Amino acid sequence: MSTQAMLSKHDLDLRARVRDFVASIPRQLLLDMDDEKVVYPKEFLLEAGKRGLLGLRFDSQWGGSNLPWTTELVALEEVGVLGTSLACLYSLVSIVGEAIHVFGSEQQKEKYLKPMIRGELGVAEGLTEPRGGSDFFAATTTARREGDIFYLNGQKRFVVGAEGADLILVYGKVEGIENPKSAMTAFLVERGEGVEVQHVYGLMGTRGGGTGRLVFRDVRVPIKNVLGGERGIGRGTQVFHQMMIPERMTSAGGAIGMGRAALEIAARYADRRHAFGEKIRRFEGVNFKIADSLTLLDAARALNHAVGASIECEVDDSKVRRMVSEAKKFSTESAWTVVNHAMQILGGIGYTNIYPIERMLRDIRLITIWTGTNEIMDLVIQHEYYKELLGEKKGGRDIEADAIGADLPDEKIYNEEDED
Repeated sequence: MSTQAMLSKHDLDLRARVRDFVASIPRQLLLDMDDEKVVYPKEFLLEAGKRGLLGLRFDSQWGGSNLPWTTELVALEEVGVLGTSLACLYSLVSIVGEAIHVFGSEQQKEKYLKPMIRGELGVAEGLTEPRGGSDFFAATTTARREGDIFYLNGQKRFVVGAEGADLILVYGKVEGIENPKSAMTAFLVERGEGVEVQHVYGLMGTRGGGTGRLVFRDVRVPIKNVLGGERGIGRGTQVFHQMMIPERMTSAGGAIGMGRAALEIAARYADRRHAFGEKIRRFEGVNFKIADSLTLLDAARALNHAVGASIECEVDDSKVRRMVSEAKKFSTESAWTVVNHAMQILGGIGYTNIYPIERMLRDIRLITIWTGTNEIMDLVIQHEYYKELLGEKKGGRDIEADAIGADLPDEKIYNEEDED
């Protein structure tokens, strides 16, 4: 592990505890989830909660462990070897918990965050809509206020835990507020009357999490269930931007675990499988893929660690958005490459269900799409970089001047007058 030297004794102890938990997960549960015989494995969350492995970053007052992002990333990698379905359910406590921990009232933390961290309360997030996709502010879910009650109407799709979760964090626009960014509000919606699972998706991979489309029809949400109460009305945009940190960092951390698992299977196979009288790991076509995979995972893990440390240092929000997006993009694309390499090393048998590589391939394809596609990550990365580059005072060496023709201004043509 490339970050081994940077891990504390506490990190190493936690890693051992999470590995023990991961090893205890029944093989049959993974098979049944992939076969869609299990819709929402609550026992997985309950066991993680009993072992004190949920809500690691949150305050001990609510049952958390007061740990930094760098430590949670260690845990996320270990859970990631189980595949994206269980890793996602594990991560949702970190994701939805972030919203409640940062923006929630004391009463909301007591009522919801504590049982979430114990694994007793399953949570989901209603973010994406059929007409919105990656365009968060195109959401059409609305909330009509009558006294101290909001009536929620709309729908959310691709909700992991649509079937099974007890509490859904739902974004909707409060009627009467024209600016969509000012109208956006986060609601804590308990499963009940008016909340309908209208469709459960047949997924290529990442199965068994009860992913579906939720429809809300005049769902009564009291003011006490607006995230943050009365003060939380109109703060949905702030919640969204804060949530993108755990959304994307949990994906980055879990991806490394799945890539690592695939690499280990492929490397062991290459050490045992013989062709043309030799172990196939002796052939460059194989061992170069092992080398590339190992390098990608080490680089992604190190980037994640650096980003985690930066989040804890509370650096500029713009820089955090860029770095978190870099971590998500690089880690998920690296893991996708590693799993593809693993399948290629195994050859035909890798394409069968004799090994779990084919499931990993189906699973890992999704994480380059969810929590914002990697193309959206590119948009964020370059946008925030330009803000930083063009907004900073120039210091240090003027590298542009280090050219023979640097003092020939008539040769530097930008056509700036043609810009709108």
